[in-house]
Amino acid sequence: MTMNKILLCFFIFCSYFKPAFSQDDPAQLRSIYDYALTEGKAYEDLRYLCKEIGPRMTGSENAQKAVEWSVEKMEAYGFDSVWTQPVDVQRWIRGEKEFCATSLGDTLDVLAIGFSKGTSGRITAGVVEFSTLEQLKSAPDGSLEGKIAFVNQPMNPKLIDTFGAYGGCAGARSIGPSIASSKGAIAYVMRSLGLRADDFPHTGVMAHPEGIDSIPAFALSTNSAFKLSQLLEENPNTELQLESHCHYLPDVTSYNVVGQITGSEYPDQYVVTGGHLDSWDVGEGAHDDGTGVIQSMEALRILKELNIRPRHSLRCVFFMNEECGARGATVYAEEAKANGEKHIAAMESDRGGFAPRGFSVDAPEGQIAYLAEWESLFEPFNIHFIRKGYGGVDINPLKAQGTPLIGFVPDPQRYFDVHHTSNDVFENVNQRELELGAASMASILYLIDKHGIPTAIRD
Repeated sequence: MTMNKILLCFFIFCSYFKPAFSQDDPAQLRSIYDYALTEGKAYEDLRYLCKEIGPRMTGSENAQKAVEWSVEKMEAYGFDSVWTQPVDVQRWIRGEKEFCATSLGDTLDVLAIGFSKGTSGRITAGVVEFSTLEQLKSAPDGSLEGKIAFVNQPMNPKLIDTFGAYGGCAGARSIGPSIASSKGAIAYVMRSLGLRADDFPHTGVMAHPEGIDSIPAFALSTNSAFKLSQLLEENPNTELQLESHCHYLPDVTSYNVVGQITGSEYPDQYVVTGGHLDSWDVGEGAHDDGTGVIQSMEALRILKELNIRPRHSLRCVFFMNEECGARGATVYAEEAKANGEKHIAAMESDRGGFAPRGFSVDAPEGQIAYLAEWESLFEPFNIHFIRKGYGGVDINPLKAQGTPLIGFVPDPQRYFDVHHTSNDVFENVNQRELELGAASMASILYLIDKHGIPTAIRD
């Protein structure tokens, strides 16, 4: 390459890429954290969402109450515009409390898995235990005829990232029932996806592949799974009694809720932050994902109250239906594309409201490296990394439009103690950790809005 070409490349580079941050940014981040920790509204807002509204199963009356409250709250906080996006959602109903007991009289703690069918009365059958989903897959066709399949696969305790441990065995819930059905099983039970030994079974959604009969599916608490496994070891002929009353109602219309602070320089370019407003029907949806939606709203409120007028339009999106199909995410991305909206970044909080640790970024390596230059700004606040990783379920459809995706990452060690359980309640959220998370999200929104993310950076 000639010297002239080198100089030309240098000038092009300089024209595209400004410094990743400026001298006044540390003081501005300090003011954001100070405000969040002394004037924060997140904890009280979360209390109202959890205690006054409660669990927000997709399509339920509580979900609609949450939509209406969210609109009122964003308007009360003075966002420039607030609106809803209609989303057609499924209605799965758990019905009366499930029953599970062994033929020896031992009662076990159990929850039906989301989208499971009911038992149509009590069923009793022998149990075949599998230590992993892969072992179930290897069972001969027809070998489970008239039996109940039991997958007793624990999350890997050696993995520091508990989300990696969860991902390693989540298939036991999502596809385990259909595999068991294809082998002839009449019902399916599994060890809950949690690391702690306790009596709280974990629900969650499962898939229904075409051409495979649906069967009743349940999750046992970790203690109950251990008990059942012991009983089967002592007596392989132990039978299990199961009863559930799950059913579907017709689809209904629900809504995403969107609040916006309009940009002063680039009103048609958007930086989005959000979480999902729906939750499972057990517990209060506090960590999953009450904390995520409240932190997203709080992040915009903090910037507004500090009179930080954004250059780009900032949006807070409360997505609907993440737990049962992510239809809200699809609707938001489709409307954004149809309207020709340019999203320069999207962030999601859906990993609980625990102490913030960093941000994971789904984007080209060059953009990740650019964002990672902000790590030093976050060091005083115990934020340790900005690195390659997953963004989030609800923002993932924006990836097709070239939008960098950012996942807010809190400490993961306690999340799967409460995830999808009746234990996911307001009392298990720490106020200071929640406020620190909101401040961290507000801070990275501020930096993205001020400095942008250069689109010319490629792998």
